[in-house]
Amino acid sequence: MENISWYIWVFGGIVPFLLSMVLVFAVHPFVVKIANSRGLTDNPGERKLQQRPVPVLGGVAVFFGIVVGAGVTSMFFNSHALFTSIVAITVMMYIGVLDDMLGLSPNLRLVLELGFVAFVAWMDQVNINDLHGVFGIGMLPVYLSAPLCIISGLGIINAINMIDGVDGLASGFCVMACGVFGIAFWLSYDGTMAVLAALTAGSLIPFFFHNVFGKESKMFIGDAGSLMMGMIMTIFVMHILDNGSRVSYSFPNMGVVAFVLSVLSVPVFDTLRVMTGRIIKGVSPFHADRSHLHHLFLEIGFSHIGTSVAVISIDFFTVLCWLASFQLGASPTVQFLVVVGLGFLTTTGFYYVVRRLRHEQLLYRCLRWLAQKSHVEVGPMFQTIRKLMDKM
Repeated sequence: MENISWYIWVFGGIVPFLLSMVLVFAVHPFVVKIANSRGLTDNPGERKLQQRPVPVLGGVAVFFGIVVGAGVTSMFFNSHALFTSIVAITVMMYIGVLDDMLGLSPNLRLVLELGFVAFVAWMDQVNINDLHGVFGIGMLPVYLSAPLCIISGLGIINAINMIDGVDGLASGFCVMACGVFGIAFWLSYDGTMAVLAALTAGSLIPFFFHNVFGKESKMFIGDAGSLMMGMIMTIFVMHILDNGSRVSYSFPNMGVVAFVLSVLSVPVFDTLRVMTGRIIKGVSPFHADRSHLHHLFLEIGFSHIGTSVAVISIDFFTVLCWLASFQLGASPTVQFLVVVGLGFLTTTGFYYVVRRLRHEQLLYRCLRWLAQKSHVEVGPMFQTIRKLMDKM
């Protein structure tokens, strides 16, 4: 077993992670040039935060690292089972590119997303078909598991898409999520999913640095990247919550439903709050506005990187609280209730409490102080990294 663990750690984790990182660092400058030459940019506007056109093909660069990295990895690690995942993220990437260039209707996007969540479930024979002990519920019948899988998949994909609002947030969040999910897969000897998590994290890191620190080399991940990342998160969740889950088998007392919900807590619970609020107002749940949690941090005065760090830290805090409940021996139901309670508290509760604070109150003054400290872009270290990124 120790030999298997070592093998998965090296060839299922370290090698694909480093390989995909190098690939994206290498291809990134060429993608920037192509996007600029073809006018594939996000231009400044009323709802836009940038002051200049920014290329939107970051997702294509990330896709290159994942797919080419998977191909090379397959030569010395059996990652052929990634075929279904590669097909799904390839199509999602193309859907996102078309959306970035032409602006697809939300209904068409939902239909396409639904089709490829169903495609992954059918091809890989994985499904969200087991609650693994939450409220004493185990295996679910097909007439419940199929719609649950589709609705959950659509929710995750669009939740990841909706948090892509400030520099480094979507990519930084997904690096964190891939790291947590990847550790779970590695400890469970699920080499295929460990490879996918490592490839995705490695591909996102170069994009994250260019997105946060770059000026001339800056790109947005675009719908191509966010939809692709949402599909990858959905694939992870389907593999963890399936009744044949290696994670659940390896850790029988682990509340895997609570685990995946903790990792995705901010995107899921913040999106639920935002979409519910839009429906109450009588507008489409997909109507764009400035009511997300990251918009609140920006309004307080946080920088982009400060906002991203704050939101990702809130999410990681929920993961740590879930881990503590698991380590303390809580049942799957209690673990689930802890995560749901924290999810609503750190998104809905925090949002409305801060909205109602007067500026002279202590909590608001503390948040403003943190916001001022978050503006590291004026510091010499930030400028040094920016110059390095723009030269690469």
